Amino acid sequence: MKDNQLLEMIDSYLSGEMPAGERAQFDALRKKDATIDAKITEHKHFTGLLKQYNERLSLQSRLDEIHEEIDVHTLKEDLMAHPSWVVQMWRNHHSKISVAASVAILAVLTILYFTGDLSNRDPRFQQLKQEVDRVKNEQRKLGDKTDDIIKSGKATGPAISAKFRGTGFALTGNGYIVTNSHVINGADSVYVQNNEGESFHTKVVYTDPLYDVAILQINDPAFKNLGAVPYSFKKGKSDLGEAVYTLGYPGDDLKFGPGALTAGTGFHGDSTEYELYIPVNPGNSGGPLMDEKGNVIGVITGKQTQASGVAFAVKSNYLLKAIQSIPADSLNKTLTLNTKNTLTSLSRTQQIKKLRNYVFIVKVYNQ
Repeated sequence: MKDNQLLEMIDSYLSGEMPAGERAQFDALRKKDATIDAKITEHKHFTGLLKQYNERLSLQSRLDEIHEEIDVHTLKEDLMAHPSWVVQMWRNHHSKISVAASVAILAVLTILYFTGDLSNRDPRFQQLKQEVDRVKNEQRKLGDKTDDIIKSGKATGPAISAKFRGTGFALTGNGYIVTNSHVINGADSVYVQNNEGESFHTKVVYTDPLYDVAILQINDPAFKNLGAVPYSFKKGKSDLGEAVYTLGYPGDDLKFGPGALTAGTGFHGDSTEYELYIPVNPGNSGGPLMDEKGNVIGVITGKQTQASGVAFAVKSNYLLKAIQSIPADSLNKTLTLNTKNTLTSLSRTQQIKKLRNYVFIVKVYNQ
């Protein structure tokens, strides 16, 4: 059978024009010969494509005819003279709609700002400055301090509650204290309170926001020299996995936090900080980071909010750089760091007993 004869039969078969007897014979041939069956399938697909193409041409032709029938200029004039309900509503209420849209946009921007998404603050990082709950604690603390003053006959600092609190520790025995820059930022006055509950007025000698370090000096006549601090300040880097600990005041009592050094860089890879696995809370900012031998290797700054137990500390060599940058005319007493560590041979509990006299609550007051 020639190809043109086969195509004619396939066309007749697919169109339904083939007589019933011939159709039965052709079905039997199709089942017997796979080549013929394949050609029937191909021809069916081809004719389908031709049909779709013809339909597309017909649709395009019809659209062209409709377009020719439309008078665009007349339609434009009608719409302008009789605007749709959307256009009419905009014309009548566009000022109200604009105000509502502005309020909505402002609300969204405000939410983004306070969640940290529109500011420089990263919501995953929390500085550990503690804001004091005035409503809950002010009356109780005022009453307690008044009783203490009556009993002892001496004042121990302001009777009002501090707005913010953090931790600080002694650089020297003659009254120089280090804490975080963010703890005392915006302060009208700063006091430090020792382990015995005595408060002393301080002045801010130097701040370094880049390293988040602030140096305070106790200038209260009631303050007595602490004597030589028992720790030294490490200049070199500490190693990953090294056991560390901190002391601080997330509450009214000194709290101990044991941990380990987990990375040589801090939040977002900050090379001035260490990453730590250590329990810290608001109020721990400015506390000392100690190694097992009793060396200060950093200053606690903050923690990561999305990972439990992850905290950060400014490395001690950047604290030393900040101290070296203090203008000479800002110091009215010598600031000479101790190079002798008397904690090395002591147990952890013995170290803490010595340290508690050199770690302070930092209280920030402003109007």
